[in-house]
Amino acid sequence: MGDITLPILRTIKKIFKEDVMTRKKTEVKPLRADLPIYPIGVAAKLLGVHPRTLRIYESEGLVKPAQHSGSRRLYSPNDIQWVECLRSIIHDQGISIPGLKKLLTLVPCWDVAECPKSVHGCCKAKIDWAMPKTLHRVGDEEDRKRAKAADQQKQKKVVTGKKQVSPG
Repeated sequence: MGDITLPILRTIKKIFKEDVMTRKKTEVKPLRADLPIYPIGVAAKLLGVHPRTLRIYESEGLVKPAQHSGSRRLYSPNDIQWVECLRSIIHDQGISIPGLKKLLTLVPCWDVAECPKSVHGCCKAKIDWAMPKTLHRVGDEEDRKRAKAADQQKQKKVVTGKKQVSPG
């Protein structure tokens, strides 16, 4: 009986091994980069920061995580990438948070971070809060006020259509 079962066992093992080898793997699709999936604790660990740091950036208007079920913050991969860039600007270039907020109203983030076109061209987390300013005559206070009001009106229209609010 042992002589018969050994070849049968080998055949079963061979069939099982071939079945396992020929089975197609399930295709894993990447998540959307703008899908908020990371709670603040996980996002903080991914970034190597304390959750309080992310709350500070949020209170300063530099990052706007999605709110889920009340006050729970969820960060997307784009938010994580933006905070990495933000921290690089703050720590490597020595720009303060208020200074960075002001700079971002004047130029896009890739100009502040000095990202090459090859990087910022495919970056999904880029921020562009810069708005062209309305021209006015120098020395004409009435014209300056009118231009400033027009700029504020343009800013309000842009902010309501963006995911992230402009600093202010």
